[in-house]
Amino acid sequence: MSSIVNYEHESGIPVVDFGPFIDGTRKQEVADAILRSFKEVGFVYLVNHGVPQEKMDGIIGFAKRFFALPMETKMLAPHPPIGTHHRGYSAPGLEKVIHNEFDPDKIVQSRKKAPDAKENFESGKENDKVMPNIWLPDGVLPGFKEACLDYFWTCYEVELNIFRALALGFHINEEFFTEYHSAADNQLRMLHYFSVPVKDVEEGLAPRIGAHSDFGTITMLLQDHAGGLEVEDPCNPGKFKAATPIPGSLVINAGDFLMRWSNDTIRSTIHRVRAPKHMYGTDCMTPERYSIPYFCSPNYSAIIDCVPGTWSETVPKKYEPIDSAAYRMKRLAMSYL
Repeated sequence: MSSIVNYEHESGIPVVDFGPFIDGTRKQEVADAILRSFKEVGFVYLVNHGVPQEKMDGIIGFAKRFFALPMETKMLAPHPPIGTHHRGYSAPGLEKVIHNEFDPDKIVQSRKKAPDAKENFESGKENDKVMPNIWLPDGVLPGFKEACLDYFWTCYEVELNIFRALALGFHINEEFFTEYHSAADNQLRMLHYFSVPVKDVEEGLAPRIGAHSDFGTITMLLQDHAGGLEVEDPCNPGKFKAATPIPGSLVINAGDFLMRWSNDTIRSTIHRVRAPKHMYGTDCMTPERYSIPYFCSPNYSAIIDCVPGTWSETVPKKYEPIDSAAYRMKRLAMSYL
């Protein structure tokens, strides 16, 4: 019987074949591999995950077409001034990713540093009353809205299967996590990183995304061929390894919310985007990079307590129950000030 997991990838991130979970032939084995990856690394590559290759190619293609539009056209769908409404187009310099800092003065100081050398477009489900979508006017980029929504809902189905696998890994009801994610209160983001001198990235003059952890439950990342994603080595804090693109794969990582939910049995690993490793120390320009993360979070209405089985009389809960909406809005506001 062939192995469903490869632990030998240069990144140190396991590569798991999700197909045997979807078809039901080796569900527990896949579930155990994913949970082990989240506990040890906080990341996993998934192949045969359920998103068709043509949809992945199509959404990357639409991202390239959107970001190639003139600035004045992209600004027809502007990100609102309020920091908690993550929808629409964010021009370069508007957003600054900040890691776990809640002091307003320190956030201001962080935002005075060189802006991230990127732009993005964000969307979600079409009937979201908390964060309504902000689209380009009809006819500006035909098919763009439909492609975003189609990819969003395709990712949602994969998300639910990943949560079913995690539940099986914890040996609890398979629908435990899906019940907390039934509203699809998620965020789809298209990112375009500019071509900049490698030395400017290394010296912090043109940062891409600095070291940070994601704050939701899981993130499903589609990245193009360019590379640049780096993940902190859990055995060597402060040292990063390149999470090089694997064709056809999605990179899945656990966020802070899932780490808390699991009573810290799962890692939320720090990661960043730099120049591709093979370009370090050169006078080259970085290639443009396109990536599309799909950020998953519990329903706004959810109150989250530690997962059954992760605590006991001898292993107490590290966290009190938390309101999903309040936590999420606090973290969202940190990126835009």
